[in-house]
Amino acid sequence: METLFATTRRAVFRLARTGARLSARYHRARLLGAEHLPARGPVLLVGNHGVWGYETPAFFHLVHRATGRYPLGLAERGFFRIPLVRTVLPWLGGVEGTQDNALTALREGHLVVCYPGGARETFKRPEGRYRLRWERTLGFVRLAAQAEVPILPFAGFGVDDTFLYPPGEERLGLQLSEQEKYRMPLVLGLGPLPLPVRLTFALGEPHEPPPANAPEHHLRAFRDQVAASVRRLLLRACHA
Repeated sequence: METLFATTRRAVFRLARTGARLSARYHRARLLGAEHLPARGPVLLVGNHGVWGYETPAFFHLVHRATGRYPLGLAERGFFRIPLVRTVLPWLGGVEGTQDNALTALREGHLVVCYPGGARETFKRPEGRYRLRWERTLGFVRLAAQAEVPILPFAGFGVDDTFLYPPGEERLGLQLSEQEKYRMPLVLGLGPLPLPVRLTFALGEPHEPPPANAPEHHLRAFRDQVAASVRRLLLRACHA
């Protein structure tokens, strides 16, 4: 007999899958460059994050529709400090974004989605629209090098236009780690719904990872190459 826990988990997953499909339909979401997604085997997808991370379910739905595979998303580790969130996120394909967890997922052959900008991009100010906040991040580069898997760059356009910032916009504080407190924007949509902007996701050609023993300056150069690819894909998605 199925346990209550398993029944609840299955129901939450079905509900989330339906919500993702409806979100993709509501936003007329499309995926460009799906031919770059492998039919099997691991790959690390790296791209930009939209305000509040709202676009993620629609993107995951499009990837699944194109490949039949459910991607796993590396989530901000601080969210796993929140009791209910840390229970439900794994049911929906969210993995606590540690190097060990990510490495395990890739070695198990999954499609793994990484947003190097993390909460810095999801809780951006209006002037930060479509700006990558990768700064000195090298974690995803070291991960790809250690796992010996390619990085597939992607970009989402429309993802920073689903909500508006009201005049005199206020911000709430969220402590996700001992080191950093994020300022979350209060945003407005179309009544209870986000604005019905079109979401376009573009995938690029894979980047083969650097050697695991590559010096740091090589890793930084590789990170900048991936970031440049994402910016080019943003332009493609914008004009598609």
